[in-house]
Amino acid sequence: MADEGPPRPDEELVAELEAEFEALKVADLLVQTVFGLSSLGYRSLTEEARDLDQARLAIEALRALVPALKGEIPDQTTSDFEQLVANMQLAYAAAAAKPS
Repeated sequence: MADEGPPRPDEELVAELEAEFEALKVADLLVQTVFGLSSLGYRSLTEEARDLDQARLAIEALRALVPALKGEIPDQTTSDFEQLVANMQLAYAAAAAKPS
């Protein structure tokens, strides 16, 4: 049997990604999703990128995700996320009240 030599860089990357994926928990992914949705949602509320439909969708998604994280992440983080949703709802109301 021939020596296959050292692993190729792409094989090393795949092995590294597989190890990271095995350590990943659903709660970790949901927390990252909350951050991404809030960033996109707030961006949709700016004058430059105003898209109230996208902002509303982000808010609704956050309203579904945040309660699912209760008990999976620290209570303070859950409270912070709940406040984030409330703040985004207020920002949405303010943006919706302005003429396009």
